[in-house]
Amino acid sequence: MTQDDLSSYAVTLLRVSLGVMYLAHSIVLKLWTFGLAGTAGYFESIGLPGWLAYVTFAAEAVGGAMLVLGIYARWVAVALTPALIGAIIWAHGDAGWVFSAPGGGWEYPLYLIVLSVAQFLLGDGRYALRPSGVLCIS
Repeated sequence: MTQDDLSSYAVTLLRVSLGVMYLAHSIVLKLWTFGLAGTAGYFESIGLPGWLAYVTFAAEAVGGAMLVLGIYARWVAVALTPALIGAIIWAHGDAGWVFSAPGGGWEYPLYLIVLSVAQFLLGDGRYALRPSGVLCIS
């Protein structure tokens, strides 16, 4: 196995793990844990419109699935970064660096922004489902 092969597997690992993280934040956290109405209430409590919670949920769920499958992965990763920037500005920025602090911290959303930018720069990796429906192995 060549270094190029290993690198393309690494890009795939990044893509799939990033997608799973977005799915977890949308489905497990926003839908199952807090409920969409509860998430909307939280958005309103920090000065954002409640409907934005539903948009964020949908973007994270659809975007996460697209990342896992490798559909426009580099563009999806970049498209989801505004939600992470918003999380830093409105939800976690005042809580400080550590995510375990009350109110959460901003290092985790920042880390995910860095991973998303890396995904954009690296591309789709192996086993990406192209928009035409063709599975690209390389």
